[in-house]
Amino acid sequence: MQDSVTAENPAKPSPTPLPPPPGESKGKPLYASLWFQVLVAMVLAVVIGHFSPARAVAMKPLGDAFIRLISMVITLIIFCTVVSGIAGMEDMRKIGRVGGKALLYFEVISTLALVVGLVVGNLVQTGRGFNADPATLNAREVAAYAGQAKAQNLTDFLMHIIPTTVVDAFAKGDILEVLFVALLFGFAMSALGPRCRPLLDVVDALTQAVFKVVAIVMKFAPIGAFGAMAFTVGKYGIASLGPLAKLIVTFYITSILFVLVVMGGVARVAGFGIIKFLIYIKEEILLVLATSSSETALPTLMEKMERLGCSKSLVGLVVPTGYTFNTDGTSIYMTLAALFVAQATNTHLTLLQQLTILGVAILTSKGASGVQGAAFIALVGTLMVIPGIPVAGMALILGIDRFMSMFRALVNMVGNGVATLVIARWENELDRKTLQRNLA
Repeated sequence: MQDSVTAENPAKPSPTPLPPPPGESKGKPLYASLWFQVLVAMVLAVVIGHFSPARAVAMKPLGDAFIRLISMVITLIIFCTVVSGIAGMEDMRKIGRVGGKALLYFEVISTLALVVGLVVGNLVQTGRGFNADPATLNAREVAAYAGQAKAQNLTDFLMHIIPTTVVDAFAKGDILEVLFVALLFGFAMSALGPRCRPLLDVVDALTQAVFKVVAIVMKFAPIGAFGAMAFTVGKYGIASLGPLAKLIVTFYITSILFVLVVMGGVARVAGFGIIKFLIYIKEEILLVLATSSSETALPTLMEKMERLGCSKSLVGLVVPTGYTFNTDGTSIYMTLAALFVAQATNTHLTLLQQLTILGVAILTSKGASGVQGAAFIALVGTLMVIPGIPVAGMALILGIDRFMSMFRALVNMVGNGVATLVIARWENELDRKTLQRNLA
């Protein structure tokens, strides 16, 4: 990795500072900060969920409405930022280089996360002593997920990327398909050059309008966080964590250590501290924890990456791609949970079977980021490849999946932020002075 950065190269001007994103606390009293409002909402939600579960469950529409508000503009954000990012580079070789580096980084880190989950699962043995009888488990609860999941081979995965029509990709809200369409449009506009300048101006204007919509929607983030967290605690209850506490605690600790040690080491090489970065994105962290979805933080995360000194074109290409291909939290969960189900049902797995789970999970984990429950569906599809593991065993962790998804989504989101800074530094598209000033 080169040590030179744009701030040290007089030939490259520093990026124009962006205005503070929604919820930025600079110059505002504490009570007006988004992170403080979301935190207070989460605390109130836990209290109501514990003491008045029925009333808390009724708050679910508040969380669902907020997530839908964000989701309705996600596809537009991804399309506009990817098209603008690629067309703005005006260098096909650079686009290929940045995309290649990003995919290489995503694959290495997410595969490492899968291996970490596999190793921890074997060492801690979270399901040992559970002695669950698959015949007594409620397989019907898992059947709905099994119907949506199927073991994908490489051909299935590649075919899924291509939408039936361009409009269909946006109608279904499939991030992977929208990303594919955006890449094609971006490459086409980049190849046409000046002739597409008017169209690029329209895309840039649409991007600004969409982010203004996000700024309006984010004012309701505390209400959405309250509704989502209240439902989680009221529906499942803190007491429901007891029987599976070992799995939950193991997953939480593994996720935290992965962020601090693995991502922290990568961040240190890239020239920034992981703790300062986590403090910088505290609003996004709280929002993801409350809603159990990394999608809710995507728009503001992109804004903050630009304000840290990353070029707009690189952010527009790396962040949306990372939301599909860089699923570190999901990866840890999938191998750890797969071993838990096997151990809990006293199913012995050979080394070859564990490596098979690892190989299949490399494929099925892609595209599981952002959407609640997608990782659970992907795990069901993975276990279907190993006939010896009873898929009905997934019923054991279905009740706690919401609590697991909090950290899955969180690690996915943090991983995308770190990845963007790393690729920007790798490409000399990072203003070091701007980075240090904002993290300070």
